[in-house]
Amino acid sequence: MTLSDSPDLAGLPSPPPSLLHGAALFLDFDGTLVPLTDAPESVEVDAALIGLLARARDALGGRLAIVSGRSVATLRGLFGLDDFLLAGTHGLEFAEPGKPAHGPERLKAVDEAEAIFTNFIADKPGLLVERKTLSVGLHFRRAPEWMETCRALAEEVALATGLMIQPGKMLYELRPGGADKGTAVAELMKSAPMAGGMPIFVGDDLTDEEGMLAAKALGGCGILVGPLRVTAAQWHLEQVGAVRHYLSIMP
Repeated sequence: MTLSDSPDLAGLPSPPPSLLHGAALFLDFDGTLVPLTDAPESVEVDAALIGLLARARDALGGRLAIVSGRSVATLRGLFGLDDFLLAGTHGLEFAEPGKPAHGPERLKAVDEAEAIFTNFIADKPGLLVERKTLSVGLHFRRAPEWMETCRALAEEVALATGLMIQPGKMLYELRPGGADKGTAVAELMKSAPMAGGMPIFVGDDLTDEEGMLAAKALGGCGILVGPLRVTAAQWHLEQVGAVRHYLSIMP
């Protein structure tokens, strides 16, 4: 499975509400349900979004999951998403509503990478280290002039620790390999509540392409959010507000 080499970006249509009939809906978080911000912790989830997601989940018979690069602990503790099926840290951990998260133990190599990143940013205003349950991210959104240096450092640390580099929007994340948003989709589609639905993955980032490809391989499709680019998606929504509107008019 590969991305289209020459997509007709101008013709990528908006998804019809009927697409969600019988869907198993997989939603990215940052850039899809909430706008991207300079600081990861500054994202706000309002009661209206929680209510919208709950109504969509109930309308789909429970077949709604949030698949994020964020950890399950952050999705629950910081954003109040306790009542939803979650796949965190790019498919490394999972959690059902009301149950503890399950996934691998945090590796010592991640602690080592975090220490290196923290030391690196000490005298560089604008850079940020984000500690996650199973990974660590180096953000340069507020200091884009450091992008190449951050990339080089991430590559060096990944080589030294054996961790995987996960590029994202204005960050480099180091984490264990063996999982991505595509493997998360495939795993969740094996059992209730997602099993039996047509998988639809909605996301904005390059990290979401694996989820779209997995959904397509299982008979579903992807919806790209934000600027048009080469993508595995068949449908397009312009921004976060359009995603929320689309969910609000689902049959």
